[in-house]
Amino acid sequence: MTEFDFAKVGKNSRIFPSVIVINGENIVLGDNVFIDDFVVFNGGLKSRIGNNIHISSFTSIIGGGEFHVGDFSGFGAGCRFITGSDDFSGQSLANPTVPMEFRNVELAIITIGRHVLLGANCIALPNVTIGDGVIVSAGSIIDRDLEPWNIYVGTNPKRIRKRDKDKILALEAKYREEFQDT
Repeated sequence: MTEFDFAKVGKNSRIFPSVIVINGENIVLGDNVFIDDFVVFNGGLKSRIGNNIHISSFTSIIGGGEFHVGDFSGFGAGCRFITGSDDFSGQSLANPTVPMEFRNVELAIITIGRHVLLGANCIALPNVTIGDGVIVSAGSIIDRDLEPWNIYVGTNPKRIRKRDKDKILALEAKYREEFQDT
């Protein structure tokens, strides 16, 4: 348990002391969640983090929208999740120093499935869904939905191969058998 004011923190979860939490009352953490030092987490409108999740150092979840993560997922150091943004079409004023009536801010949702692994310094832009079992290489910019159980590489990620869904789910089942109720 931590001193942070989260809506809920599951058992065996660990939030390191230098994590910066904004809107913590909108964040629900499952069991076995580790959030490393130097993470910035804006719970926005609603954030739901599943079980067995690791959020590495220097990751930021910002923008004020919604952020949802399925079980058994992990994010490498320096990942960026942007759940809301000013309008960059040039049709309004932008940045938080300008009153809202002159801006066009879009609050969005980022949904990340189960068994997802993102390499260091990945960036997920607003309104993307990363399907179950996806792996994305370091430094990728995720600006579109990624199909489940695939491995993606490159700045603008391209699918390189399928992931063995049956093997991963069998390992999960074995894990649950061995560690249920711990």
